Amino acid sequence: MKRGILVLFAVAVVAIAGIAGWFASGWYAASAIEEDTAFIVPSGASLTSTAAKLEEQGLIASSDAFLLRAKILGSGDPVKAGEFMLPAGASPANILDTLQHGEVIRRMVTVPEGLPSIMVHERLMAEPLLTGEVEVPAEGSVMPDSYDFERGDTRAAVLARMQQAMTDFLAAEWPKRDPGIPVKTMNEALSLAAIVEKETGVPSERRMVAGLYSNRLKVGMRLQADPTIIYPITKGKPLGRRIKRSEIDAVNGYNTYSMDGLPRGPITNPGRESILAVLHPADTKALYMVADGSGGHAFADSLSDHNDNVVKWRRIRRERGEIP
Repeated sequence: MKRGILVLFAVAVVAIAGIAGWFASGWYAASAIEEDTAFIVPSGASLTSTAAKLEEQGLIASSDAFLLRAKILGSGDPVKAGEFMLPAGASPANILDTLQHGEVIRRMVTVPEGLPSIMVHERLMAEPLLTGEVEVPAEGSVMPDSYDFERGDTRAAVLARMQQAMTDFLAAEWPKRDPGIPVKTMNEALSLAAIVEKETGVPSERRMVAGLYSNRLKVGMRLQADPTIIYPITKGKPLGRRIKRSEIDAVNGYNTYSMDGLPRGPITNPGRESILAVLHPADTKALYMVADGSGGHAFADSLSDHNDNVVKWRRIRRERGEIP
């Protein structure tokens, strides 16, 4: 009789061990997820509703089994809202841990230096994972940079962060500006920085270009910056053709060929380096510049030197077949 009891006990132990092993293997074994899969936990979702969604999407075999094992073998922490990447073959244990403690997928929207606000608006509206509507932001109010967001974030929230970055940068750097610079307000600094941004694509030239335009402002010379002619026509988008004589002569509050001083506001969203160039311009006497054929500019203090540089530039263009 004792022997029979021992046998029954051994059978029971084996059976319990088998059930425990089956129970555990259903929690820790690899799933049938064939490839990395994005999964969204809605705001306010419970573990129960999340499990039902996992089963509905075929990421777990049974929500009831998942919940039972989670209660016994998993953490009691709540699931987080957001979008998560579940790796191929992720076990139910790994799935739960990812939804409780993993990093939410964050995506990026980039505003390059010198992107005008109308194109910032287009970029935000074209991002399908953002929600809601926004108006075209004020020119110069957006700090060029890359901004991360989660699926479902509002465009208004992302734009607000872009604008706050510009506000914070100006607030930090404006008090550090060099004494004697010709811009008197932060908006004037933005207006000049926008011209610097559009006038040169060579980072090392920014302070020199800022110094040249600062000199012109100080002596009352017109800035004569081509991008200020284009802005009223396209709102900062490429013109796609040569500027017409009538556009050079146009009076509109932006065209610095037909007006003294700075335009009424920025003509694009300048980056940090162009703003810093205006706040700390190069110590130079230059008043003129012309393209030098290498992507940069040749600078001159006098009109006669500038005319010599123009002759050189025309010769380069003629050799390239750009002009007769």
